[in-house]
Amino acid sequence: MTTHVILAGWLIDGSGGPNRKAVLLTIEDGIINAVAPFDRQNPPDPACVTDLSFATISPPFVDCHVHLAFSGTIDQVARKQQTEASYDEIRPIIRRHLGYLFRHGVLALRDAGDGQGHVLRYRTESLADPGEPPVVQVVGRAWYQRGRYGRMIGRCPAENDSLEKAFVLETDQGDLVKLVNSGVNSLHEFAKETKPQFSVEEMKQVVRLAEKAGKKVMVHANGRIPVRQALEAGCHSIEHGYFMGRENLQRMAEKQVVLVPTLYAMKACAEMADTPGERKIAQKNLAHQLEQVALARELGVRVALGTDAGSLGVLHGEAVVEELKLLIKAGFSLAEAIQCATYNGAQLLGIDMGRIAAGRPAHFLVSRGTPAQLPRKFSYLEAIYLDGKPSLFYRKNPVRH
Repeated sequence: MTTHVILAGWLIDGSGGPNRKAVLLTIEDGIINAVAPFDRQNPPDPACVTDLSFATISPPFVDCHVHLAFSGTIDQVARKQQTEASYDEIRPIIRRHLGYLFRHGVLALRDAGDGQGHVLRYRTESLADPGEPPVVQVVGRAWYQRGRYGRMIGRCPAENDSLEKAFVLETDQGDLVKLVNSGVNSLHEFAKETKPQFSVEEMKQVVRLAEKAGKKVMVHANGRIPVRQALEAGCHSIEHGYFMGRENLQRMAEKQVVLVPTLYAMKACAEMADTPGERKIAQKNLAHQLEQVALARELGVRVALGTDAGSLGVLHGEAVVEELKLLIKAGFSLAEAIQCATYNGAQLLGIDMGRIAAGRPAHFLVSRGTPAQLPRKFSYLEAIYLDGKPSLFYRKNPVRH
């Protein structure tokens, strides 16, 4: 058994509680054995101590909503090409995006779908043990209603087939299920709500089958009725959730359904808008969503960070810091925002990650400086520790070739 001690200048443990100063982590065989205050009068043997007293340590990030097959490019021609590209063309793009995410401290993620299922194939053929970082959970392809929004990220039931029948017949299924139950986030008309794509009963049937297979169901839903129906059907998370309203947030709190609000994706829409009118609508959408997220916090809804990386202007990895900033703008403390980005996401994925505590794997991020310099310093991490040791795959200042 190997034991060593890490002295952290500050610790943010992922619980949402206040940060702690001068903390000792005792690690045995990659597992945290104890977390205790540093006693200057009775210090441990210096030969056994890794000195990180100059830094803040925090749990690794979990991004609950990404699209690995797509980049954040604003070139519409390139975006269209990515939706139509072959697996051999997309494979290196997926690999590159995973590298970006890892370098920004994202050690677990949910891929929210691509129309051809390339990410599912990549996960099956190219990734190591899915129980080890990076943990990648994959939708494969989402389900959407024929003639409605969703072709870029999914497939629809065959003509005259029910959603349940199509789901049962589908052989190419991922780790979780995604249903698209509304349109996009009112990008051309403020607060516009589209009608639901599926009925409550249709979604209930899929939720039942998914749960029987041990899978969770995420639902893309915006607007009061699409969100309410998804909640009535028993979904496990609401993705986006724009304009859902207070009553739905109360239902989410009661049912313990997770909200993944994807704030930065709307901010990016505002920044990349082609016209002043579109920019104004996106800015109003974002302001309204920030108010909803603040209310979600007040009502006790569990919020998990999701960047929607791969959407317009949203870069894999880099977007995590931007999403954290927006959660803080919505009223979350730094520690609470980090909890959304770590423990809450890990709980949604059902993995043992997201907290720095006794009995848990010694995975954590090292950021030079104090918590007052966060989340900015997350953009250039000092180190990433896996099983209590610096990862050999992370370089603070990588050489670019």
